[in-house]
Amino acid sequence: MKRQMLSVLFVSVMLSFGCKQPSESSQNTGSQALSASDARSIAKDAYIYGVPMVAQYKTMYAFSIDKSNPQYQGPFDSILNIARVFTPADTAFVTPNSDTPYSFAGLDLRAEPAVITIPKMEKNRYFVFQLMDLYTFNFAYIGSRSTGNDGGVYLIAGPGWNGDAPKGISKMFHAETQFVSVVGRTQLFNPADLPNVKRIQAGYKVQPLHEFLRTDAPPAAPAPDWPKPISAAEQTSPAFFNQMAFLLQFAEPPHASEVDLRNQFAKIGIVPGKPFDPSSLSPDVQAALKAGIDGGQKAIDGKRASMGGKTDTLFGAREYLKNDYLARATGTQMGIGANSRDEALYPILDKDSDGQVLDGSKHNYTLHFAKGQMPPVNAFWSLTMYNLPSQLLVKNPLNRYLINSPMLPQLKTDADGGLTIYIQADTPGKDKEPNWLPAPKALFMLTMRYYWPKPELLNDEWKSPPVQRVN
Repeated sequence: MKRQMLSVLFVSVMLSFGCKQPSESSQNTGSQALSASDARSIAKDAYIYGVPMVAQYKTMYAFSIDKSNPQYQGPFDSILNIARVFTPADTAFVTPNSDTPYSFAGLDLRAEPAVITIPKMEKNRYFVFQLMDLYTFNFAYIGSRSTGNDGGVYLIAGPGWNGDAPKGISKMFHAETQFVSVVGRTQLFNPADLPNVKRIQAGYKVQPLHEFLRTDAPPAAPAPDWPKPISAAEQTSPAFFNQMAFLLQFAEPPHASEVDLRNQFAKIGIVPGKPFDPSSLSPDVQAALKAGIDGGQKAIDGKRASMGGKTDTLFGAREYLKNDYLARATGTQMGIGANSRDEALYPILDKDSDGQVLDGSKHNYTLHFAKGQMPPVNAFWSLTMYNLPSQLLVKNPLNRYLINSPMLPQLKTDADGGLTIYIQADTPGKDKEPNWLPAPKALFMLTMRYYWPKPELLNDEWKSPPVQRVN
């Protein structure tokens, strides 16, 4: 998938001189001028490192900070339950799930931890609360797979909190960053099941620790001067590094494995909590910074092209991804907020069986599951349609954005007992409409979702069927 070419020329960056204090290692800007090659290398690394944080901030800003935004979900340390599935009107992030009503929460852990309460629910209903830090690591899970359906109370602590879990806490999780995004998903079996989902969602609770303990609140953390998220055009300008530097202050102290890397970033002026101040470097260094960010995006594009639609290795906890910053950045641009592979797999289908792009203006398509070859999952599976290049849900007269396993009783099986899904812009005929997934008259992609995959899926013993072009 082609990305907009990076074209905005960076202006200069002021380098600091002189000795640093030992406690200011993360703010060292170097004691001598950088070479152009060093500046290019650091800028490339910094861009790849910062892409997930800047993208995560855009969602956090829309959901928890900007009250004028139509996507606003509520203040930090509160929960908003959306008792419906997502539609094309939901545009805060790409490739949204339309299988499960969402619950959203942003956690501000600077002053104190937060507490998440989950009610008991049916054993056969899948739910999951995914906890992502500013790096986009999925550092913790609460849900059917990880903690079960019997309910519980969970404490989420930030990097500066070292207390013990109080009485009544089922489990405690530690985040590396002071802000955390929580995405909850609750399975909806069918439209008639919506009142049950609403009842379960009403039992979800997010509150600061002092409210849970019914004690006085600690001193509040100072209110940040939240910058507006950068635009797509600013992604290639000094504004990117300025926003990255703002966000790094909430990811302190750095992980032990990243101290040296952070010091390298400081050499080009990326200092946590300090403005990125382009001033007056030589034209050679200006060109080197531009080449660095160009090289970073080129590396992301190359990684994306090499994935073949298989994205499960791009998301997870730090223990899984380690310091593969390129994987983390590529996952962000392919579908920020995806689950770790043990929780869900998301193979992307953007080409047909002949390797041609999917184009609803030119062709009709099918996807076929042979008899007895349904996806092996503990929860459920789905196939969702997205526009390209927006990667958003496709508006259509049926208001049908996916076909999933809970719909199987309403779908028609083939004469041989298999299942064929018809993927096209116009109706395949009344007799086939139950199995019709409407496509746009344009380029599109499909995403399979396998929730709580079984070992044969995780081990590639079962593979997703190809999309077949209808001649």
